[in-house]
Amino acid sequence: MPGLITMDDLSNDEILSILDDAERLLPVAKGELYLPLLQGKILGNLFFEPSTRTRMSFETAMKRLGGDVVNLGDVKTSSVVKGETLFDTIQMVDGYTDIIAMRHPRQGAAQYAQDAARVPILNGGDGAGHHPTQTMLDLFTIRQSHGRLDGLKVVLAGDLRYGRTVHSLSHALTRFGCELIFASPELLKMPREIVEDLGAHGAKVTETEDLLGSIGTADVVYMTRIQKERFADEDEYAKVAGAYKLQAANLEGCKEGMIIMHPLPRVDEIHPSVDATRHAKYFQQAFNGVVARMALLCRLLHVEVPANIGGDA
Repeated sequence: MPGLITMDDLSNDEILSILDDAERLLPVAKGELYLPLLQGKILGNLFFEPSTRTRMSFETAMKRLGGDVVNLGDVKTSSVVKGETLFDTIQMVDGYTDIIAMRHPRQGAAQYAQDAARVPILNGGDGAGHHPTQTMLDLFTIRQSHGRLDGLKVVLAGDLRYGRTVHSLSHALTRFGCELIFASPELLKMPREIVEDLGAHGAKVTETEDLLGSIGTADVVYMTRIQKERFADEDEYAKVAGAYKLQAANLEGCKEGMIIMHPLPRVDEIHPSVDATRHAKYFQQAFNGVVARMALLCRLLHVEVPANIGGDA
C-alpha cells in the first residue's frame, strides 16, 4: 500500500497483522530494547495544525527504530506564509524523506498530498475527515484490554460531528462486528452520511443524548472533547460546551473490564477522579501511539518486524 489515508486502505487481516507487529514492538517502544529497523530512513513531519501526541509519537516511533525525523516546524516560520502551495511543499519534502506524516486542517488534504507524492503519506488527521493512525492505536488499546476486537459494545461520546477520531474508529469497529452507541448533544450528532454508511455495512447503531444511561453495559467508553476550534459560531459552541462530564461516581455498576478511552487533550469531559480507577486507559492509549505508529512505519516502508524480538535467536 502506498500510504494510509483512511482505514479503507487496510483490510481486516492487515489491521490484525499490524497490531501483531505492534505487540512485538512493545519492548522497543518502552526503550527496553534498541532495534534499528529503520536506520537510514527519514520521516518528514508536516503538521499544519497544532499537535502534541500525534507529532511526538511519530517522532518517538521513528527514533526508537533508529530512523531520523525532519519537522516542518511552526507553519508561521515556513514557506507556507510566502504562499507556497501544499502541492509544492509535498514535492519538496518528498525529495528529502522516505515517508511523510501529515496533519492538515482541510478535509481531503491527505489524499491530495498522496496524489502529489512518491513516498507514502500517513494521514495524521485531515480536518474533520479521517485519523487512521489514531484508529490503529485505539484498536491496539481495545485489543490489549479485551483480548479481541470483535463483538464488543462501544459507546462513542461527545463531539461526533467534527471528531475525526470517531469517524475513523466507528468504521473500523463496524468491520469487526461491534455494537455502537453514539452519545452526543443534538448539535454534535454523528454526520447522517456516516450513520447511513455504517448501517449499509451491517452496523448496529443506537443514537442517544443520554451518556450515563449508556455506559452500564458497555465494554468501551470513548470520550471526546467538544472542539471549540471547529465552530465558526461562538454561540453555537457555548450551547454544547461541557455537555458531558464523566466522574468516578458515575462508574458504579459498570462492567469490571470496561475501559474509558480519550484521544486527548481532555478539557472537562473526564474528571481527574476517573484517573485512579481501573477503567481509565487514556494515558496508556496515548503511549500506544508510539507502538502502533512504529508498526505502521515498518509496514509502509516494507521493513519486516522480527517474530522473536528480545527472544532467543
